[in-house]
Amino acid sequence: MQSVKIVYWEEDGGWLGYLCDYPDYRTQGDTLDDLREHLKDLYLDISSGQLQGIRKVDDLVIS
Repeated sequence: MQSVKIVYWEEDGGWLGYLCDYPDYRTQGDTLDDLREHLKDLYLDISSGQLQGIRKVDDLVIS
């Protein structure tokens, strides 16, 4: 099992959210559980390479 950090919030009666590593790609759901399912699908699409031109947040180590 893999864990992925997400950000989510309720707005206008629905739920919005995104994967922390990919903040440009938001999704929505009618319920929090629905949103979580959409985020899982989004993660699978991104990690499979089906989407082109993906921008990712990452850490830069400066020494």
